[in-house]
Amino acid sequence: MYEALANLPAWKLGLLALAALVPILPNLWSIQHAYWREFPSLNEKMIWLVVAVFVPVFGGLAYMFFGRKRGKKPNA
Repeated sequence: MYEALANLPAWKLGLLALAALVPILPNLWSIQHAYWREFPSLNEKMIWLVVAVFVPVFGGLAYMFFGRKRGKKPNA
């Protein structure tokens, strides 16, 4: 398998890396966003974080569509 990857041109390796990274981005953003926001309850915040971590792609997308607006900026 590694020999097959070693023989690929650089542009194909870059495309493969991009294809692996793109589905992870919503989850990474959702984790970061939920971590720094205040929610009506701590339980709700923890649920969103657990969903974003343990349900790849769909957890991040669910947070983006349903949970994002429930979190408010903390009062500093």
